[in-house]
Amino acid sequence: MRIHQRFALGLIAATVAGAGHAATTIPMHSVSADGVGEQVGQIMVSESDHGLVFTPQLKGLEQGAHGFHVHQNASCEPAEKDGKMTAAAAAGGHYDPEETGHHGTPWGDGHLGDLPALYVDADGNATIPVLAPRLDMDDLEGRAVMIHAGGDNYSDQPKPLGGGGARMACGVVPD
Repeated sequence: MRIHQRFALGLIAATVAGAGHAATTIPMHSVSADGVGEQVGQIMVSESDHGLVFTPQLKGLEQGAHGFHVHQNASCEPAEKDGKMTAAAAAGGHYDPEETGHHGTPWGDGHLGDLPALYVDADGNATIPVLAPRLDMDDLEGRAVMIHAGGDNYSDQPKPLGGGGARMACGVVPD
């Protein structure tokens, strides 16, 4: 692990440990055009003085970086999109209350639901926390959290929505 990664993890861990703020746990499930599948783990979300910390405890995922976002609706069900059933399409698009209309960095001026990429190790596990500095717990009410196949370049170029792939895991934020 690189020095800057260790530093960032230490900062996040210290922020969470000293936060004493509200937290919620989101059960995450595999998704397909046929529906919501088995649970692949959970993501604990906690408030910190620097935004929300998303701490994954996930297994059985494909190795690498994955797009990770808060989506508009509290559903992981499939829905019809462009004439065919699509995994977790009922979740809608990325959470964008200010209607920016563009994908960006978690600290920038794009969708508010744009999160840092989620990293999955060679064993299929995701455990590294990510920080969403523009979000607070109220933003999660009535939403879903989504993991996409493929990475995220935090831009709409050369492909929209960070260039990530299909929706592969989803969780509805509990009330």
